[in-house]
Amino acid sequence: MKKKDMLAYMQNSEGKCRAVDAVDEKLYDEFGVKRGLRDINGHGVLTGVTNISKIVSSKMVDGKEVHCDGELWYRGYNVVDMIKDFGFKRFGFEEVAYLLLFGELPTAEELKEFRKVLGSLNHLPTNFTRDVIMKAPSRDIMNSMTKSVLTLASYDDWDVSDLSIPNVLRQSMSLISEFPMLAAYGYCAYNHYEKDDSMYIHRPDISLSTAENMLRMLRPDKKYTEIEAQVLDAALVLHMEHGGGNNSTFTTRVVSSAGSDTYSVIAAALSSLKGPKHGGANIKVMQMMDDIRAHIPSYKDTDALRDYLAKIVDKQAFDNRGLIYGMGHAIYSVSDPRARVFKRFVERLAVEKNMEDEYELYSNIEKIAPEVIAEKRRIYKGVSANVDFYSGFVYSMLGIPTELYTPLFAVARIVGWSAHRIEELINVDKIIRPAYMSVMKEREYKPLEDR
Repeated sequence: MKKKDMLAYMQNSEGKCRAVDAVDEKLYDEFGVKRGLRDINGHGVLTGVTNISKIVSSKMVDGKEVHCDGELWYRGYNVVDMIKDFGFKRFGFEEVAYLLLFGELPTAEELKEFRKVLGSLNHLPTNFTRDVIMKAPSRDIMNSMTKSVLTLASYDDWDVSDLSIPNVLRQSMSLISEFPMLAAYGYCAYNHYEKDDSMYIHRPDISLSTAENMLRMLRPDKKYTEIEAQVLDAALVLHMEHGGGNNSTFTTRVVSSAGSDTYSVIAAALSSLKGPKHGGANIKVMQMMDDIRAHIPSYKDTDALRDYLAKIVDKQAFDNRGLIYGMGHAIYSVSDPRARVFKRFVERLAVEKNMEDEYELYSNIEKIAPEVIAEKRRIYKGVSANVDFYSGFVYSMLGIPTELYTPLFAVARIVGWSAHRIEELINVDKIIRPAYMSVMKEREYKPLEDR
């Protein structure tokens, strides 16, 4: 069938799908179904317990729920405290990865041994880059990474389906080490074969941190500054884990509960993360910022900025969806702790890159946007900048192409996924099977000749 005929068939069939699949919205309320597993106040349906991380957005005061500055905790430690401790002093990714996987902050000797193990796993199988990553390159690097992860199962000479914790831990640590290469090489293949640019494949240096190696592999001359690497390191730590209820982590739990192997589980998590409602949000922020720059006379003209943000909210500008991307979060209301602590890294990098005016524009939007949204919308909780608002700006200052924004998220979140997979396997031996209320009407079957 020709492409145009195939397209026509599918378009003509759309109406049938909509007619049979549309469900009366009243039924959701009638049966008490929480769409997206969240109620009107944003509270999620409780589906499990975890000792890995905690998100705080409100506290009980005199028996009433009061919204507060957001908090994010890893294994009992406040993330802000950890970032402040190692920020601009040392690289924290491997240290925090150890914490999430093993539950305790490492001693100097434990961290050295952990880095050594990660370093020994920091390679891809012989000819894997040529035979897998460079074949059928794609602009969608997340798809490239997913393909690579599934193919790595074929190269695992241990028992791939062995669900013992030592084997799952080995597989998880291997993928943590390999993800930066899968992302960087996936982009390099696309950049060469699809964009007709130069090809360079730099091997990672096991003596360097994950952030340093990421920059080293992406740059033709392998060079980067200390501040660039430290800012990227902070971004990776802040994206590493975010509770068990986010979409990709819940996917990790669901597929793990089916008894699937680590490669299949992580491939499913990658597929979940790539969605624009999850890991792809910072790309929308960057597209919005380009649009704002094109429609205001000066970065310092806050009145013009306020007017244009109002047009965006009124669905009269940008993509006409009425959203100021990077503002608001499903859980946080008063503030996103990741955005708060990350902002000083952003400012430091902006100074190094002579982009203070650009940083001022972001700061002005962070201040004005919540005011505009409050004026235009009825909202049940506060609105503040989330981490995605600044992460895209940071990646752009680092010269990282937009195709790698979500893959960088994955490079960080693979640690959280691994921790949750291990916790699920240790504690629960039941498949996750949520219930759906059927509203189907029974009909009498008719033979083909009678239809």
